[in-house]
Amino acid sequence: MSKKMLCGALCLAVLAMGLSGAWAAETIAQPDGKLPDMTKPVQVFILMGQSNMVGLGRVAVLENAVKNKKKYPYLVDADGKWTVRPDVRFVRFMQGRGLLNNDWLAIKGGTIGPEFGIGHVLGDALDAPVMVLKSCIGNRSLGWDLLPPGSERFTVVKKDRAGAEKTYVYAGYKDKPAFWEADPAKGKATASPPWLGRDGKAIDWYAGKNYDDDTADAKKALADLGKYYPGATKYEVAGFFFWQGEKDLGDPVHAENYEKNLVRFIKSLRKDFNAPNAKFVMGTLGEAAKGIGGNEGLILNAHLAVDGASGKHPEFKGNVATVYTHPMAQGGSGNGHYGGNAEVYMDVGEAMGRAMVELLLNSAAQTGERQKGAISEVFGQVEKVDTTASTVTVSIPSIPGKEGRSMTFEVNTDTKIHGVENNKLSELRKGAQVAVRYKDAGANAVAVSIHLAVE
Repeated sequence: MSKKMLCGALCLAVLAMGLSGAWAAETIAQPDGKLPDMTKPVQVFILMGQSNMVGLGRVAVLENAVKNKKKYPYLVDADGKWTVRPDVRFVRFMQGRGLLNNDWLAIKGGTIGPEFGIGHVLGDALDAPVMVLKSCIGNRSLGWDLLPPGSERFTVVKKDRAGAEKTYVYAGYKDKPAFWEADPAKGKATASPPWLGRDGKAIDWYAGKNYDDDTADAKKALADLGKYYPGATKYEVAGFFFWQGEKDLGDPVHAENYEKNLVRFIKSLRKDFNAPNAKFVMGTLGEAAKGIGGNEGLILNAHLAVDGASGKHPEFKGNVATVYTHPMAQGGSGNGHYGGNAEVYMDVGEAMGRAMVELLLNSAAQTGERQKGAISEVFGQVEKVDTTASTVTVSIPSIPGKEGRSMTFEVNTDTKIHGVENNKLSELRKGAQVAVRYKDAGANAVAVSIHLAVE
């Protein structure tokens, strides 16, 4: 199966190593129909959020984008039919409705979410089998419905409907209702009042119920893996995707506390799925432009602050990334579901998928190489090309904690050489900057692909 390296991750490693040049961007590969290596654990990526993660991009719009605008060519085969990825499984649950999808990744039904952009990027970049596991429903807030375990009560002073200032207790995890008036003598220890519906019966909801239900549904698939990924016997939760925030816009208190809740949300998911090293990628609200104020600005700033590159949360460096989706929104908004424009969902999905792959590859920036199952990568300069022996020797520069060295790679008919004409080894020149993906086999490593930098 032809797997691609994504430019962003390579650029990250190149910058860390002090090399010059820009890496040639790769398009997403056309699915080749080959099965994944089932000896490797399924790489599970869990998608959570609200309505835009659920997905309301119209397939009719997507058909026009593919057929007339020639976008997302990997979605259709030579006959114009939707492609199917036998290496990426798409499983979807929804609270109250149960299992909705359990198929190989392919366009079906009338609407899509970001999972198709995400799934194709991941399937193209990873050698292991992939599961895209979506568990979410619309109209849910992080400050209430998705409030993570361990969230504590807090008090807020705000005006009631008559304009009088009062102190309210906001719910902690498993509290209900969402807030209630505080007893001045007790503060946040004030007991919550009965929460009854119009029928006089207790309302069956609490802070964090959607977190509990969505994670429980995802765990169902993992507990019975072979049912949801045929032939699989082992898995690893490799990452989480999150696209959410619209409902929190409606409550200034939730907006003000969004960053705190988001930090706890990330940590809780990793703990609950026993995946401390799982990466986390989130998307901003498409309507939220940098510099905007109000509740939109609070939530946008929270999304950006939690990105590991911001430096505000050092524990997230290299393992949490935020995708700024405003340039992809085409003037639409999350609350308006981007007008059903499937291109927005595809573009956001592709961007989030690439951000995930960059996180998965981020160790390359520290060590100069990466081990991914039986595949590794190195970055360096061509030292020697031997067309007779079909080998290329690459000089790998020294980086902190690792001395420079040379490695020789066998190049065979399956090796993909990106950036040269007709895949010719003879076109590689001494001194050229390259990234080599390889497998260890015999005296020399066997090159799976060679990516040439563009000067």
